[in-house]
Amino acid sequence: MNRLSRWYGESPLQLPLLAASFALAGYAGVRLLENDPWAVAVWFVGAALVHDLLLVPVYSLADVAAQKALGDRSRRTTMYVRVPAFLSGLLLLVWFPLITRARADHFALVTGHSGDAFLPRWLLLTAALFAASALWFVAVTFLAPASPWRQARRARREERARERERERQRRKETKERPPSDH
Repeated sequence: MNRLSRWYGESPLQLPLLAASFALAGYAGVRLLENDPWAVAVWFVGAALVHDLLLVPVYSLADVAAQKALGDRSRRTTMYVRVPAFLSGLLLLVWFPLITRARADHFALVTGHSGDAFLPRWLLLTAALFAASALWFVAVTFLAPASPWRQARRARREERARERERERQRRKETKERPPSDH
């Protein structure tokens, strides 16, 4: 087992999981292409073009705007904006026809339920994602023992302690008495 890990470079469990995921993707591809392969090919090419020509510039500009809004902080800070924005955008992409009510009549016809709840729920979920990300940012930045904020505070406290010790040592060496109000 150890020799396999050294030869393969990863856990022995990774290889069968990777093979299973390729098998599942191959099966899905065969099933997808059996009905209308031309429409699937057009959809994939269209999706790639829309992504590369439209979406990449949009979220690149959004990322630059988020970095400018957050100031000259590390790039890790922008992850607390990127992750909820990505998840919200993914949900919008998946449920777009129902969120925009473009297919609400079809949804009501098929399911018997109203499609009016999708927009408020998506907005609520987006707000919850950003709130959870903000709470996580506060916890990591200010409450974690290894946070930069706590490390800077600890460094200032240690510097004040060293300064007091230097002052005490100077008084001891010069036999200077502290002020009488001490």
